[in-house]
Amino acid sequence: MSDQKFNLSSRRAFLAGSAAMLASPALAQSSVNGAETTETERDLTETVRRNISSFRTLDWRPYFSDTKNGAVLVDIDSRAVHYWSEDESIYKLYPSSVPLTAELTRRGRTSVVQKVTGPTWRPTPSMLERNPEWPAVIGPGPDNPLGTHALYLSWTYYRIHGTHDTRKIGRRSSNGCIGLYNEHIAELFELTNVGTQVLLI
Repeated sequence: MSDQKFNLSSRRAFLAGSAAMLASPALAQSSVNGAETTETERDLTETVRRNISSFRTLDWRPYFSDTKNGAVLVDIDSRAVHYWSEDESIYKLYPSSVPLTAELTRRGRTSVVQKVTGPTWRPTPSMLERNPEWPAVIGPGPDNPLGTHALYLSWTYYRIHGTHDTRKIGRRSSNGCIGLYNEHIAELFELTNVGTQVLLI
């Protein structure tokens, strides 16, 4: 009888210990082809909380007076781009890359002034000053930092564009523009018009 009690209590202890181990924060070091990635998260629960808060759905009303011609909200802090169609039947939420520093970040109201498929990239004068070895121009293709599509904003040099370097998405990695996965910018490109209102917060 005592052996039976012991086995029962041992089984309970094992199950309780296993559950506690599964619930505890894990060291999340990912690797790609045997090499560690550039960013590692030390607390898996922190990562999940941050991702959930970053990619929450939003209502357009606190940010726009209407959705005439559609509305794009770029939330730089959460690294997310929101889109609402004029009739509010379409809502999209995309992860994005954002500027590297506060000095490169611009916030405020603007609009889409041009839509370009296969954009040509030219570094700004300040980019060339910081990086004189950069080429003066890169045409469409896999080496183009603007990816497959670009929405030109009314602010000089500012774009919402794609990227061929998918590692940049979800990070502070740009020189001022907002980057999306190529498949996402292609979708947003079709949804927006010249004149679509844009707010960066």
